[in-house]
Amino acid sequence: MTYPEALFEKVVAPAELEKTRIEIQPGQKLDVDFTIEMLVTYGFKREDFVYEPGQFSIRGAIVDIFSYGNDYPYRIELFDEDVESIRTFDPLTQLSVQNIGRVSIVPNINTKFNQSQKVSLLNVLAPNTVIWIKDWNALEEKLQLCFEKAEEFAKTLPLMDESELGEIFRDRAFIRPHEVIEDVQKFALVNLGPPIQSFNPSILQSYNSKTQPSFNKNFQLLGNNLRSNSEERIENFIFTDNPRQIERFHAIFEDMAEAVGSVKFEPVIKAIHEGFIDLDLKFACYTDHQIFQRHHHYKLRQGFTADKALNVKLLRELQPGDFVVHIDHGVGKYSGLEKITVNGHTQESVRIFYKNNDVLYVGINSLHKISKYTGKDGTPPTLNKLGSDTWQTMKRNAKKKVKDIAKELIKLYALRKASPGHAFPPDNYLQAELEASFIYEDTPDQEKATIDVKEDMEKPYPMDRLICGDVGFGKTEVAIRAAFKAVTDGKQVAILVPTTILALQHYKTFSDRLAQFKLNIEYVNRFKSAKEKKEIFENTKAGKVDILIGTHALLSADLKFKDLGLLVIDEEQKFGVTAKEKLRNLKVNVDTLTLTATPIPRTLQFSLMAARDLSIIRTPPPNRQPIHTEIRVLHETIIKDAIYKEVHRGGQVFFVHNRVKTLADMAALIKRLCPDVDVATAHGQMESDHLESTLLDFIDKKYDVLVCTNIIETGLDIPNANTMIINAANEFGLSDLHQLRGRIGRSNKKAFCYLFAPPMSVLTHDARKRLKTIEEHNDLGSGFEIAMRDLDIRGAGNLLGSEQSGFIADIGYETFQRILEEAVQELKETDFKDVFKEDLEKKGGFVRDVNIDTDVEMHIPTDYVSSTSERLLLYTAIDDIQSEAELEIFSENLRDRFGPVPEPVQELFDGLRLRWMARELGFERVILKDSKLRCYFVENPQSPFYDSKMFQQVFQHISTEGEKMQITLKRTPRSLVMARDGVRTLQGARKLLEGVRGKAGV
Repeated sequence: MTYPEALFEKVVAPAELEKTRIEIQPGQKLDVDFTIEMLVTYGFKREDFVYEPGQFSIRGAIVDIFSYGNDYPYRIELFDEDVESIRTFDPLTQLSVQNIGRVSIVPNINTKFNQSQKVSLLNVLAPNTVIWIKDWNALEEKLQLCFEKAEEFAKTLPLMDESELGEIFRDRAFIRPHEVIEDVQKFALVNLGPPIQSFNPSILQSYNSKTQPSFNKNFQLLGNNLRSNSEERIENFIFTDNPRQIERFHAIFEDMAEAVGSVKFEPVIKAIHEGFIDLDLKFACYTDHQIFQRHHHYKLRQGFTADKALNVKLLRELQPGDFVVHIDHGVGKYSGLEKITVNGHTQESVRIFYKNNDVLYVGINSLHKISKYTGKDGTPPTLNKLGSDTWQTMKRNAKKKVKDIAKELIKLYALRKASPGHAFPPDNYLQAELEASFIYEDTPDQEKATIDVKEDMEKPYPMDRLICGDVGFGKTEVAIRAAFKAVTDGKQVAILVPTTILALQHYKTFSDRLAQFKLNIEYVNRFKSAKEKKEIFENTKAGKVDILIGTHALLSADLKFKDLGLLVIDEEQKFGVTAKEKLRNLKVNVDTLTLTATPIPRTLQFSLMAARDLSIIRTPPPNRQPIHTEIRVLHETIIKDAIYKEVHRGGQVFFVHNRVKTLADMAALIKRLCPDVDVATAHGQMESDHLESTLLDFIDKKYDVLVCTNIIETGLDIPNANTMIINAANEFGLSDLHQLRGRIGRSNKKAFCYLFAPPMSVLTHDARKRLKTIEEHNDLGSGFEIAMRDLDIRGAGNLLGSEQSGFIADIGYETFQRILEEAVQELKETDFKDVFKEDLEKKGGFVRDVNIDTDVEMHIPTDYVSSTSERLLLYTAIDDIQSEAELEIFSENLRDRFGPVPEPVQELFDGLRLRWMARELGFERVILKDSKLRCYFVENPQSPFYDSKMFQQVFQHISTEGEKMQITLKRTPRSLVMARDGVRTLQGARKLLEGVRGKAGV
């Protein structure tokens, strides 16, 4: 499969390529030193981890190579010098994909071969090759255009240009159009397009077929057609690459059985571009995307880059010198990993420096106590002194302040949890029909969010779910499905939006998506007159309005719903806390769905505390591309070039200027620079009718450039607008810039965003940080990173809304999270223990953290993983594992990446298993040294743990059977301790605790 531009270039001759090819297959011997030498000669570069073509890595018995021209890199596993296995692996996860029988390594064909070693692609093909041509005339035209462009480019090359590109164009080292045409004509041709005028075909073949009928999403029409085909002995096939679509088809036809009768079709899990009926073969092949009038997206090959493969690691990776916070000791400075010896056994610890150069060694069982310090950016924190009370006092004060605020939050949560909500019924065929008719393919995250929301709605208590996804990632579609589910059960839906534009946009989106279901959808914003609002409010109260979309008008005391079932809050960071709570308190037992692109930390916190449920949509829609973003100083030439570049490719431009007074002057400037371009202006102070008609005209492509304020920040969805110029970008907040930029790049076209600002040298520190952040974070789905950087830049002082919490800068954001979680846990165990009794009785509900102190040799050997930063990441990952199933996956992944898992790492795993068992039984600390095991129960004597059924059973068992098991109970001034001597291994300790649990009947 190729295209004209590719035929224009030469390829490396197969004979030349064969000379340089390295072939490797299982069973043969591989000299690693010689292989390294060859790869370096071929232009490969050695790295710790392979993530893009031209790299290789060697870690013990594992050799990773990313050959040029391959989708995936290869992983070769050796046993001594023998190749044991070869598999491909994913650079993003560094995990194997599939086993393969052989690997062929080739050098970089762009740099390691000269022009004399290259030939036309058509000279490489076998003489009996048949060439299929889609459009001969287009082939000729495109080749000629390539040639003319190349000629033009060659004239502009400086004589001193010694690059390979310069050599190619000066030597005209490409194939001329007439040569390509002559070479093509030497082969047997199958022409699929219009007739070729230069020669006549020897055979004309026609097919007795028809195109797929148009059903316009009418399933009764589709069902009747399929049944009619079956009666004419035409076999029906429905093609889709999404198995869920098949389930939807079955559900729809089952529910419509009375209307259309029995419908027979064979599902095919494969996408085709267009459906057809072959009357000779008696086949009807239909595609789901044509049935539902959806766009058909081609599956593009995705390349891998360093950014994609490593960005997640870099977010978590600690570098020596970074500030860290230990939850028990405070702020220190990370200084790397260090091997230490305990009772003759080697272990690895994290080394942290504190005030006065005091050193703390943190065992790898306690890594969960350390977090990277995140406070006010650019302001280094004060290091704490080991052994002083300052840190503990600071933590106590922080927890006291946090508890007061968290108490209000949990009250609301408890009230909702205890309130009788409306349990919506399971989906019916109408829901399946709506979801199947979505014109785009659901992304995996979007599908999961939809399932989560519907499951919440079907529960007997009210939903409170946050959906967090980047701009344009499909949050609105999830809200539409939830709204439809509510309406089909006779309930009303309220949708609160921050701007008049977003209200209008949502009204159009909801109306278009739900048009076939004849629902009554209304919206209220400042465009509506008092008379219109009054009428809508009356209809809402009478139950005649199914879905009401509005701005703050929805908070009016005059508005009453007859039977409100679902509340959707869009872009909640734009609302004040008072507005949101006022609406939520409107009716405690109403399901609430919140949508946001860049969550404010307070919103995220509430979700992370499990006070509300969270769904994250990280996956971009198919074929979506990152937005190219660059910071520039305002210049007329840049404006002119950017506008013409976009307009000439058929697109439109947003010019954002956030000053209403001088908006007309900017529009006049653009008209002067681009006199043949149609320019319109839009701002929030315009007459409502005028503003609405201007925006609609821009959507209808009557204007090329829209000069506007940030009124377009939320809600405007114009896939044809793919260039944005933001004037005085330094005056915008980071979240605002991200939202504005999200108005472009909403199709499969490359989008460009230009941030105009004064020179960096005259900007404030914070403004420079904001602009650099938005420029650097242009990847799809970067809303989370931007939210975190925003927190860095602004500081976390207003994290708790109206409550100012300046202490967060002292303790760090991550530590604040931990204190917040601790405070919430304590409130659950005390003030709200009745509400959370069931949760607390679950495994480990009474113990948040287990400290394990041991002299067993447990670490990741340096000769197994040589990279210090990678070992730290692996230690952190092990520390985060919560179940045996997760541990098995991790162990297998470790074996895949680094080879067989050594014994000290297995001991690490046993330490983790011991921690789980200790938490389950209510132990906060476990010490295993000199073959003596000491397990400390919950330290707080007032803890509800001591009233729990589990403690009573364990205590009873040890009291009666402890002597037989050589277990004793001891009481120290601070704790109740279970002790036993003669326990030598972590595995032995775990089995002992398992025995206690089993015999106690827990």
